[in-house]
Amino acid sequence: MGSLFLQKGVLVWLFLFSLRFICGTTAQGTVFIDGKIAIGRIDRHFICATLDWWPPEKCDYGTCAWDYSSFLNLDLNNIIFLNAIKAFSPLKIRLGGTLQDKVIYQTEDHKQPCASFVRNTTEMFGFTPGCLPLSRWDELNAFFNKSGASIIFGLNALYGRSVHPDSLSVGAWDPSNAESLIRYTVKKGYDIHGWELGNELSGSGVGTRVAADQYASDTIALHKIVKDAYENSETKPLVLAPGGFFDEGWFRELVNKAGASFDVATHHIYNLGPGRDEHLLEKILDPSYLDGEADTFSKLQNILKTSGSSVVAWVGEAGGAYNSGRNHVTNAFAFSFWYLDQLGMSAAYDTKTYCRQTLIGGNYGLLNTTTFVPNPDYYSALLWHRLMGRNVLATSFSGTKKIRAYAHCAKQSQGISLLLINLDGNTTIHSRVDFNGTMLHQQKHRHHHNHRKSSIKLPRSNKIASNTREEYHLTAKDGNLQSQTMLLNGKALIVDSSGNIPTFEPIYVNSTEAITIAPLSIVFVHIPYVLLPACS
Repeated sequence: MGSLFLQKGVLVWLFLFSLRFICGTTAQGTVFIDGKIAIGRIDRHFICATLDWWPPEKCDYGTCAWDYSSFLNLDLNNIIFLNAIKAFSPLKIRLGGTLQDKVIYQTEDHKQPCASFVRNTTEMFGFTPGCLPLSRWDELNAFFNKSGASIIFGLNALYGRSVHPDSLSVGAWDPSNAESLIRYTVKKGYDIHGWELGNELSGSGVGTRVAADQYASDTIALHKIVKDAYENSETKPLVLAPGGFFDEGWFRELVNKAGASFDVATHHIYNLGPGRDEHLLEKILDPSYLDGEADTFSKLQNILKTSGSSVVAWVGEAGGAYNSGRNHVTNAFAFSFWYLDQLGMSAAYDTKTYCRQTLIGGNYGLLNTTTFVPNPDYYSALLWHRLMGRNVLATSFSGTKKIRAYAHCAKQSQGISLLLINLDGNTTIHSRVDFNGTMLHQQKHRHHHNHRKSSIKLPRSNKIASNTREEYHLTAKDGNLQSQTMLLNGKALIVDSSGNIPTFEPIYVNSTEAITIAPLSIVFVHIPYVLLPACS
């Protein structure tokens, strides 16, 4: 056993040693963390992913990237798929997307035929209306129960309306078909975390739009249906709206008029533009471009803070690049720079949950559309889920603007977890961590205070040395940002022959050492020996 530890120690030393001599320049920097109070508090299960309605015939720019990834035809018996969801325990899954506002739900009396989506370019969104068979709904819920997924279902908000030539949908929402599905779900005892009204109908809308005052009335109607349907249930699902792109005036009106009747304001993010954009990589690696989305988070946070309601913010769908993303970019290592930065930024603005488009499907899935094998972003999401706790800490980096830094109270200890992203392709950063605020030392069951700004090392009682931190270095295979293989501490993350998700083995580093962030790499750091007031 001793020789095994020695071998592992040599490998760790070689990995860290190699990071120091990567070609390019080196620079120093400091991560500054304010540990006095939390600036946000995410949901216990922050990570969420989507499943969409798109059939195999959905194509963009001559590429058909969806295959059989719709939850109408997805293979629910694939063991990798099951294990990938179970690894989160639980994973929030939002069922919805563009075609949800063209879906009819089969009813138990079978009064309406249950037809499939058919490609038709004259139709809005390019497909005829489709149907969700109750038999498939039963199969899905059996799978969700088995996998432990937590489900948010997006309802058809256009049912009963008429679309005018100016793209405005008028008339009140007809909730009868949605209510039949909700009541069937309650009768069958299926566990639904939330019911969401509509998809991308806010503001100017996509394809069509609904005025905010009408949407408020419809949201109030949904709230009443959910309240009545779950009257005898111990738990009641969330009501979410509007599942669309942020428009400040529109969202403010919705919250002001219906804030007492829904729980979550959901908005979508595709800030990188279309998937066919050949400059996606440049945008992803540009810190000023990444900063642009902060305005949306800030404005929505302000609306909710000043509304007097208890409504909270979620990102309900985010694929970065619309029209199915871009192959070998939005499903490759490079996209973890964008994705993890989004997770960190949104949490800092008190976003409670972040739903990635997609779990599987298109060119932006966490899983490969045909093989179900995890893409790099899957592992990024799982590492976040396991390391980053609920309380968000104000964090900044002193040095190059190419470092993105985020910190939370740790999920595994009373310490902190740190996320560092190096967008620079040539410079290795050696970073120290400084703290502001009162430090709580743990020594022989006594607490005392230290009002200095400093790097603090605290003892902890386990097998790892008290002044040791855990590091998870993520890099692209062969240094190729468009690779779909991610390396963790130099080792490829690959599912085994039985479809099991690989384990995450950290390297252990003495606290006297600076954190090394190699060019174009991502580092998660768990520091269990620091206790901050915000985490106590």
